[in-house]
Amino acid sequence: MFFNTDIGIDLGTASILVYIEGKGVVLKEPSVVAFDRDTNKIKAIGEEARLMIGRTPGNIVAVRPLRQGVISDYTITEQMIKYFIQKSIGRRSYKKPRISVCVPSGATEVETKAVEDASYQAGAREVIIVEEPLAAAIGSGIDIMKPCGNMIVDIGGGTTDIAVISLGGIVVSNSVKLAGDDFDEAVVKYMRKKHNLLIGDRTAEEIKINIGTCFKKSESKSMEVRGRNLVTGLPKVVTVTSEETEEALREVTAQIVDAIHQVLEETPPELSADIAVRGIVLTGGGSLLRGLEELIEAKTGINTMTSEDPMTSVAIGTGKYLKFFDEQNSDK
Repeated sequence: MFFNTDIGIDLGTASILVYIEGKGVVLKEPSVVAFDRDTNKIKAIGEEARLMIGRTPGNIVAVRPLRQGVISDYTITEQMIKYFIQKSIGRRSYKKPRISVCVPSGATEVETKAVEDASYQAGAREVIIVEEPLAAAIGSGIDIMKPCGNMIVDIGGGTTDIAVISLGGIVVSNSVKLAGDDFDEAVVKYMRKKHNLLIGDRTAEEIKINIGTCFKKSESKSMEVRGRNLVTGLPKVVTVTSEETEEALREVTAQIVDAIHQVLEETPPELSADIAVRGIVLTGGGSLLRGLEELIEAKTGINTMTSEDPMTSVAIGTGKYLKFFDEQNSDK
């Protein structure tokens, strides 16, 4: 028995999401692979591998084969895609799936080709590449075929994609290699500088999720953070407040706001007028950072809102893009 399967893959730096037509998002796992350096064998993929980060013996390394939205380790990425496809659709005798994969809008031809080749090697019948902002817009429920300007800001793990979309295409775009991972890095640096405390990426992410903010607010939150004292070398506990996270994240968020400014400056006046009315839509896991909507709104003067389910917007849009692609081609 054969099934004609259409799959959308959001190949993210932090996590991979798989969308199947009619089923929705069927898989969401970290894009981490743990392998044994001595034998070159893969030990774990996804969530299982993420739990090993920073906690493995010397011969086992947990790596992220995708850096800033592009493939940094081709062989491991190929195996990871294959694993996630099989996990999503099962190993039964399926007809080879048609796969749409999203790439950052600033990806080069070489980077796009690497994604395409890895998907074919993983067992795709046909591969369609989608630009991330288009996928994010479709997944956020925006009708991209209308002749009016929509601005989308997709903040992922490795890249932030900003685009103005009209009539099914990207009019102006900018892709900056700054996103959720850089928020974590900024927190690590701040803790080292301010508290002489060395923390790992996972702890930094917990701080960001629990008390992180990028806009000064009246309510203050705090949490206890454990790490290693850089002076004594011993474990240490410090209390961190949300005001401190605002200070830690200020530089990175300012650069994202600058990139949004840049796109707005290059936008044709008619589309600018549309954006002033319709506002800016944020998607991606990075958009969940507290105060980001308020910060962008304060700096641009444009109403800013986060899509309904920012974590899955790109995956849903990537999956739905196949339908859109078929309609476009049937019109020709």
